[in-house]
Amino acid sequence: MGVDNLLLFVLAGLLLNLTPGPDVLYIVSNALRSGARAGMVAALGITAGCFVHIFAAAVGVSALMAASSTAFNLLKWLGAAYLVYVGLRLLLVRQPEGAPYAIDLVAANARPERAKALRDIFFRGFWTNALNPKVALFFLAFVPQFIAPGVVNKPLAFLLLGLLFNFNGLWVNLGWALAAAWLARRVGAVQRGMHWLDRAAGLMFMGFGLKLALTEQPPA
Repeated sequence: MGVDNLLLFVLAGLLLNLTPGPDVLYIVSNALRSGARAGMVAALGITAGCFVHIFAAAVGVSALMAASSTAFNLLKWLGAAYLVYVGLRLLLVRQPEGAPYAIDLVAANARPERAKALRDIFFRGFWTNALNPKVALFFLAFVPQFIAPGVVNKPLAFLLLGLLFNFNGLWVNLGWALAAAWLARRVGAVQRGMHWLDRAAGLMFMGFGLKLALTEQPPA
């Protein structure tokens, strides 16, 4: 495979995926609000968004973005705008009158609109990652450190490592979703406080968007 220190790569990737950030916040907020299935769908969307950067970096598109201020700034502003949009949606969500915030999952699964809601959660997670240039730059900075010097097919080695990183990250993200859903079912205070938790998550997402907008392009 042309890989150096594979075990270290796996361990470092797991630790990085355990670190809370926009991805984890998106997964946890959906799992707390709508149950394990919604959180797991959010995790799948986040993972799918990572594939965009893995394949792009493997063929050199991300390297071009790292060298081009125009490409970097375009994706940066698109990503920042999308994170702010997600934050605004969380800030403006309304709790149903006369009903507990935690939804009845059995009833919700029977509704025709449930599939559409899950599809929306998936694609919002996908775009949260796909429109974030920092994810692309992370792969460019992190993965090459584990490619053996002198390997003949570096794009293939990069692709294999990127897929392994994303595969391992998927299980961490699914764990976040299941843990958050478990907590929501057992802690009444979390359910009663979801109205304010959505607001806090919305503000955090807007903060992530503003932080991304102020990110400078690293030296090529």
